[in-house]
Amino acid sequence: MLRAGALLTAGSATLPLTGCDLFDRNEPPPPPDPLEPLAAESRELAARHRAAVAADPTLADRLTPIADAHAAHAEEIQRLIGRPAPAGSPAAGATPPGTERDGLLAELRAAEQRGRESAAKACGAAPAERAAVLGSIAAARATHVEVLR
Repeated sequence: MLRAGALLTAGSATLPLTGCDLFDRNEPPPPPDPLEPLAAESRELAARHRAAVAADPTLADRLTPIADAHAAHAEEIQRLIGRPAPAGSPAAGATPPGTERDGLLAELRAAEQRGRESAAKACGAAPAERAAVLGSIAAARATHVEVLR
């Protein structure tokens, strides 16, 4: 191997052949996937539901399954994207704006409705291999709106 490298460098003094040069290319990161906002929204919705449970523990039976569903949706969307979720996602700091039970539920219902709309929009724009998963997420979010009534 050294002999072949020596032969290549002997013919061209201007061609550097270092091992690091082969792998240290500063290639730009891949473009953002159109589903990344939906994955972030799923993480944020899960965090909002968990924060509502922290604010009113009597809502745990009602909201924990919804939070778990959003977390699972975020994982599945990240699988479709083919990259792990970004570190330090905004979901960690999500808190509901109010602490009164009716206010918490109203805010969650509104967030779920916005989420349903964004999931339906993503489903409509997605290629066939992604549409089934996104349609399921949109349907789940529509169900969440009803559970929060």
